[in-house]
Amino acid sequence: MTIRSSALMLLCLCFVIQTNAQSTPSKSKIKKIDKFLQEQQVKWNIPGMAVSIVSADDVYLSEGYGVKSMDTMDPVDDESLFAVASNTKAFTAAAIGILVDEGKMSWDDKVRDHLPYFELYDPYVSANMTVRDLLCHRSGLATFSGDLIWYGSNYSREEVIRRAKYLTPKYDFRAHYGYQNIMFIAAGEIVAKVSGMSWDDFIDERFFTPLGMNSSNTSISDFNSKSNVTQPHNEKDGKNHTIDWVNWDNIGGAGAINSSSSEMGKWLQLQLNRGTWGDSTIFSSATSREMWTGHTPKKLSAWSAGMLPSKTMNAYALGWDVFDYQGTRVVTHGGGYDGMISQTVILPEEDLAFVILTNNINYLPFVLTYDLIDQLLGVSSPSKINDELFKYKQEDAANSAEVKKEKEASRIPNTQPSLALEKYAGTYGGPMYGNCEVRVIGDQLAFQFEPTPLFRGTMRHWHYDTFELNWGTKMMLPSGTVQFIIGTDGEVEEMKIVVENPDFDFSELEFKKLP
Repeated sequence: MTIRSSALMLLCLCFVIQTNAQSTPSKSKIKKIDKFLQEQQVKWNIPGMAVSIVSADDVYLSEGYGVKSMDTMDPVDDESLFAVASNTKAFTAAAIGILVDEGKMSWDDKVRDHLPYFELYDPYVSANMTVRDLLCHRSGLATFSGDLIWYGSNYSREEVIRRAKYLTPKYDFRAHYGYQNIMFIAAGEIVAKVSGMSWDDFIDERFFTPLGMNSSNTSISDFNSKSNVTQPHNEKDGKNHTIDWVNWDNIGGAGAINSSSSEMGKWLQLQLNRGTWGDSTIFSSATSREMWTGHTPKKLSAWSAGMLPSKTMNAYALGWDVFDYQGTRVVTHGGGYDGMISQTVILPEEDLAFVILTNNINYLPFVLTYDLIDQLLGVSSPSKINDELFKYKQEDAANSAEVKKEKEASRIPNTQPSLALEKYAGTYGGPMYGNCEVRVIGDQLAFQFEPTPLFRGTMRHWHYDTFELNWGTKMMLPSGTVQFIIGTDGEVEEMKIVVENPDFDFSELEFKKLP
């Protein structure tokens, strides 16, 4: 070896050492971040939050902030359980990766090779959809399409998948990104079919047990009186109110996991170590690369370009979002459950990762993705997204009263229903979702969505043949409207339900009046 080459190697080694040192946050930086997180929890009116920041081998911060429930005021800690919702998708992708590593299947297997009953809107799509397609949201279906089939319903995972054949596509197959929970439910069922055990048991045996994620689970039925569990909340008029946990068992591989920040920190350490845990290899480095490779491009909005100018690439990989920010690669995913929002973030080149868990509906985990990257990297031009979205939150709260006034102003006074109340009663339904029963109780209509026990309540006359739908259960959805369509024979033919919310499209539901 020449003196010149030796010097070059020494220079490179010094650069690597210096780079790694820059990526290791100091105790003073972590202390500053800890204080910042306390302030943000209060600023954003989050009842409870838990955050862990890790490297491949170290834990820099693992703390709880606020309370588990506004009813009990018990404090959150880093072992408190939250729903991590769609952060589950990365577990399902890794489970597929393990089976690929073991030679039991391929990323590009046809879905029907494992689930013969799989059927979508088109015979070609049904026959040619691959496992890879399931994991990168390019089915042609719209974002969240079909979610009302599984949400709170008594349908099994297989039945949810079977009913997806009635969904109408928004895009051509493989032509566009459309975030699809049902496709990940199918991926979880493929894990079950290939492994010979349920998706839940596979996740427990291959991830929870070896990583020591002893409190993490895939069902709220695993909670007991000794469980350290947070409570979901809705914020209304500036105050947080507890709402009930909703059973998400049938979402399986798309979003069923409940965990804590400390245990999710272990999951992120496994990711930073490219699938190795101690002396064991849980999944291969090749699987790690596959899961972090962008497969489906995602548009960068004008708002994103203005607020985050260093973000120039955005794509969905396999169970992960990938983009660049502040000159480094970011591998991340969010999770949204009833009254809970979460985020996992990995900076592979910096050997850093963090998880944020919260127990109300809010923007903070998304905001902190950029705030924490800025602080951990010590960038000179940090994001302004925190102030911008907080201002939006305040404006949204201020506008809510105006929205109510506008809704009330749209109501046409002094009208009557076209028919007697009993004429609206009956069973309404369609093949995709199922039935809704409407009956008369006293001087008002009551309803029950048969597949979804949670969806019940009353209908108050609004105007003409439109009624206001009011839920009889504590949950996150707002009230809505029900319009009854009268046929030429003077009888009710159909009802159309509108519930304004960002997650569930009630207009997909067909409710024809059945004989």
